[in-house]
Amino acid sequence: MNNKQKTIFLVDDDITNLKIGKRTLSNVYRVFVLDSGESMFELLENIQPDLILLDVNMPNMNGYEAIKILKSNEKTSAIPVIFLTALRDEEMELKGLSLGAIDYIAKPFSPPLLLKRIEVHLLVEAQKHELMRFNNNLAQMVDEKTKTVVTLKNAILSTMAELVEYRDEITGGHIARTQKYIEVLIDAITVEGFYAKEMSLFDKDLILQSSQLHDVGKIAISDTILNKPDKLTPEEFEIIKTHTIIGGNVIMRLKEKAMDSDFLEYASIIATTHHEKWDGSGYPYGLAGQDIPLLGRLMAVADVYDALVESRPYKKAFSHEKATGIIVEGKGSHFDPILIEVFEKNHRKFEKITIEVM
Repeated sequence: MNNKQKTIFLVDDDITNLKIGKRTLSNVYRVFVLDSGESMFELLENIQPDLILLDVNMPNMNGYEAIKILKSNEKTSAIPVIFLTALRDEEMELKGLSLGAIDYIAKPFSPPLLLKRIEVHLLVEAQKHELMRFNNNLAQMVDEKTKTVVTLKNAILSTMAELVEYRDEITGGHIARTQKYIEVLIDAITVEGFYAKEMSLFDKDLILQSSQLHDVGKIAISDTILNKPDKLTPEEFEIIKTHTIIGGNVIMRLKEKAMDSDFLEYASIIATTHHEKWDGSGYPYGLAGQDIPLLGRLMAVADVYDALVESRPYKKAFSHEKATGIIVEGKGSHFDPILIEVFEKNHRKFEKITIEVM
């Protein structure tokens, strides 16, 4: 992707933000700075940007009003919009995302973070456009392009997952490691003959692809909560818990528009249920025992183990031995007892993965 050819509109009524933003972006992108929604729409008559950075709070026409107009116009509806805001209000962020924004960036913005967010979103857009171009010619190139579709799908999934990791300040290997942990568990329960009926209905490759999106709902959670170094307040924890519902809903909306949606069905189940607990004390629905889908129970083991052995803003990494002890202690309370039996037999494979996948 040649960023030199990408055009960005930076719309903000604060002259300082415009100066900082232009100085940060102009070495990489073609940047137009605009001090109002009205001036943005005037320029849109002649120039179509690849991305718009749009301030929420502006006089005369605020960001929400502006994005409604953008999304209602066929010529501008596909332009990705990232909101800029100095306010840390989760309801406002959810409103903006529901109106069609792809992300929020807090002001004053960090130049490296601003550049990284834009880079990731432009990559996603480029892959989306490539996929659309491919679909327009699908009838003539089905055989030769099938592998390309799979590659693009995986790239989009990976990019979305990496965007969540980048916001969450989690080490980049979290997605790759949890995929490998789940693969160890699936292979082991298949050999042992556990849950044979359910396993016969699953496509392992699709499950592993889908697992990348287990935390996609965190895209709607404020950075200040995701990266808080101290213990969350009860109110903040309730907000964090909503990422399961948000993630499931986002994936189901994608599923409604997809032709081949089995992997999205898996992804929705995993995203929604991987924080449920065997004894019914988890969230979001308080499911218990085998009422929790097997995919959610698998991800619970993988996700918690990785959270224990890796550093987080609020904790240091635990040793493999300590993490294994905590996982085993949760047998029959947090985790499916059968899966923990499998984990105990294969925990050294988990340890090897943590060493190999950084």
